[in-house]
Amino acid sequence: MSNVQEENTTKTIDIHRIMQMIPHRYPFLMVDKVIDVVPAEGATGVKNVTASEPHFQGHFPEKPIMPGVLIIESMAQTAAVVVVETLGPKAEGKLVYFMSVDNARFRRPVVPGDTLMVHVKKERSRGNVWRFNGEAKVNGVLMAEATFSAMIMDTE
Repeated sequence: MSNVQEENTTKTIDIHRIMQMIPHRYPFLMVDKVIDVVPAEGATGVKNVTASEPHFQGHFPEKPIMPGVLIIESMAQTAAVVVVETLGPKAEGKLVYFMSVDNARFRRPVVPGDTLMVHVKKERSRGNVWRFNGEAKVNGVLMAEATFSAMIMDTE
């Protein structure tokens, strides 16, 4: 069975393929699936937020809230999948370093039980530098947004 599925001209990438594409691993892998992938344009990352994630032990244990920086990280990881899907196998496993995060806004808290839908769209790319706009939604409600730039680099 393939780890990449084509559905009505949109592509879905499962967790196994994501782990081939980007180097992140639990507990820092912040995307479970990527859907609606359009190379060189954008995609939607899916993050199932669960109470067993380690950051909830210390981030308001009585009222757990997903840290905003991890929501931004889920945007970046979704964007990294788009970059690898665009550049092909030569980009698999490379590191993607944040260069900037602009206009980050956190609208509502993300809590265990939520399914975070992370929409990223490429704004531009020049060489190994990519800039994306991201929005994180739960049930269609905007939870967070940001514009960010990252550089893809060899791991050596």
